Amino acid sequence: MATGANTRGWSGGVRQHVRALAPTLPPAERRVAEAILADPSFVVEKTITEVAQACQTSETTVVRFCRTAGFRGYPELRLAVATELGRDHARRPDDHAPGTDIGRDDSLETLVRKVAYADTRAIEDTIDELDLDVLGRVIDALVHARRINLFGLGASTFAAQDLQQKLLRIDRVALFISDPHLTLASTALLTREDATIALSHSGDTAEIVAYLRHARQRGATTIAITNYARSPLTTHADLVLTTAAQESRFRSGAMASRIAQLAVVDCIYLGVAQRSYDASVAALTSTHGVVHLDV
Repeated sequence: MATGANTRGWSGGVRQHVRALAPTLPPAERRVAEAILADPSFVVEKTITEVAQACQTSETTVVRFCRTAGFRGYPELRLAVATELGRDHARRPDDHAPGTDIGRDDSLETLVRKVAYADTRAIEDTIDELDLDVLGRVIDALVHARRINLFGLGASTFAAQDLQQKLLRIDRVALFISDPHLTLASTALLTREDATIALSHSGDTAEIVAYLRHARQRGATTIAITNYARSPLTTHADLVLTTAAQESRFRSGAMASRIAQLAVVDCIYLGVAQRSYDASVAALTSTHGVVHLDV
């Protein structure tokens, strides 16, 4: 019996697979997926009847979800999640997993611990599940690109701007435009020599999807950074890098997702800088010197 994601050909673990699958599921099955993502131990501790009742659906729907996710049934899903949680605990034995959702009666100490837990897990899970082959191809594309266009809205704006600043510091032509209409217009000037990166936690923001679609039509190498591998955005991406952030009801698409995106951005930037190590060091020295006064 297969109990791990890799034995089924997935990239990443069970939770990352469920997270990617969730947006494509019917409402009842999606509730099962969301319950697993919100509290994986919920599946380990509950019977299929209890899971169905908690998700306001039927046992048949729970079984259907399991099979859609690649399991033969609920027992196999339960074992796979338990195995993954066991590995996590072995790696972080002092982590008591306070969860991510903020409760009405949580103390300030509990609230702070939940923030730390969610943000730490977002980075660790993202790095653990990062597809290194795809990351290498993204770095190759940026190293050889004539120009690199970046686009993100909302919380993703910060990651897009951060990558632009980092690339400019090592003498790469990188462009980030905050205005959605002007950003869309800029795709008309893209060529096959260019690369473009679209960042969206959900992967279904209309402006981001339209941007990447037009960029691909122009022949540019299109790259998506998103939390959901099966989102509308990825249908227009040549290369997809996924984050693994779980947001709470008060932090949707804002905190853990942004930190996870920044972790991916750092990996991309450092990979590009390493390809031209001496030139990058020289560029960083020059750009640092020009903005700091001699004392």
